[in-house]
Amino acid sequence: MEMQEQLSSLLAKAAAELQAVRTRPELEAAKARYVGPHGGFTALMKQMGSVAKELRPAVGKLVNESKGRLQELLDSSLRGIEAAELSTRLGPPIDPTLPSPDEGPGSFHPLTLVREKVCRILRKVGFTVADGPEVETEFYCFDALNTPHDHPARDAQDTFYFPPSTRFANVSRHRPDERYLLRTHTSSVQVRTMLKGPPPIRIVSPGRAYRRDATDASHSASFHQVECLYVDRNVTVRDLKALIDYLFESLLGPGTTTRFRPHYFGYTEPSFEVDLSARHLPKVNKEWIEIGGCGIVDPEVFKSVGYDPAAWTGYAFGMGIERLAMALYGIDDIRAFYQNDLRLLRQFSGGS
Repeated sequence: MEMQEQLSSLLAKAAAELQAVRTRPELEAAKARYVGPHGGFTALMKQMGSVAKELRPAVGKLVNESKGRLQELLDSSLRGIEAAELSTRLGPPIDPTLPSPDEGPGSFHPLTLVREKVCRILRKVGFTVADGPEVETEFYCFDALNTPHDHPARDAQDTFYFPPSTRFANVSRHRPDERYLLRTHTSSVQVRTMLKGPPPIRIVSPGRAYRRDATDASHSASFHQVECLYVDRNVTVRDLKALIDYLFESLLGPGTTTRFRPHYFGYTEPSFEVDLSARHLPKVNKEWIEIGGCGIVDPEVFKSVGYDPAAWTGYAFGMGIERLAMALYGIDDIRAFYQNDLRLLRQFSGGS
C-alpha cells in the first residue's frame, strides 16, 4: 500500500532527525516540518480524502498509529532536551561522600555569639542555663508573674494567642481553661524552674520571645531575650547591682558602668530600668542607653509558686539580645539580623 510506505518512510526519517535534535528551537522546527500546517505528516493526512471508501478504515487506523508513534518520538526528544537543560543547571556530578568544597569555616550568628558570651560570663558566678517552651500558657506567662487580667500586655493586640480549641500535648497547663500563646518573654522559664523545686535558684534563661510589634529598625515581632533569676536568703538590691556591673564590664570591657532608674514591673518591687554607659561603643556615641529591666522579685510571685516570701528573697533582670548586639557590634537596624546576608555574617567568622 502506497500510504503505508509513505508513513513508514516519514517515521524513519523523523526518528533519525529527532535523535539528533539538541535544543528547543531545533525541536520546534522539526515539529513544524512534520505536524505543522505544511508538514509532511499533515500532507499525508490530507490524502485521506482520495483513498477508496473500502480502504479508509484500514488506512485511518494506520494513520492514527503513525500519528501516535510520531508523537512518542517528539515527546522522547523533548524529555532528552529537558534532561540536558537540567544537567546544565546542576553542573557536573558530585560525590556526596566527599568533604564540602565550601571555602572557609562557618561562623556563629551575631545573636548566638552574644547569647553564648552572656551565658559564659554568668556561669562563672554560679548561674546555670535553663530552657522552656516557646508555646506557653497564661499562668506561666502572666498569672504567676503578678500580671492582672486587664494589663495591656495580655491584650490580643500585643500577644499572639492560639485559638481556644488548640491543644499541645507537650506543654503543660496550670489550669485546664487557660489559653495557649507564644511567650512574650522568657520569664516563664523562671516560673517553671521555681515550680520544680525549692531555692536556692540561680538561672539564666536565654531564648526567643514574640510580641505583636510592627517591624521597623528597632522592633520585631520575633526577638531574643536573656533573663536571670537569683533566689536565696537575704538577697538585696546591692547584690543585683553588683552582678549587673560585673556582667556588663565583662561583656563590654573595663570602665563600663551602669545606673538604675526607678520603674514599674508587676513581678518585681522595687523595679528599675538599667542604663549603660555607651560612649565607647561603635556607632552609639551616647552617654547612656537603656539596656534592660530589673528588680527584687515581688512577694506575690513567690506566693504563686509556693515559696514563702518571708523566708526567701531574690532578684530578676532581663534584656534583649538584639539590642545588646546592636550596641556591641555597631548594627543600626534590627532587621539585619534576620536577612541572612553573608556580608554581615562573615564579619563575625572569627568567633567571640
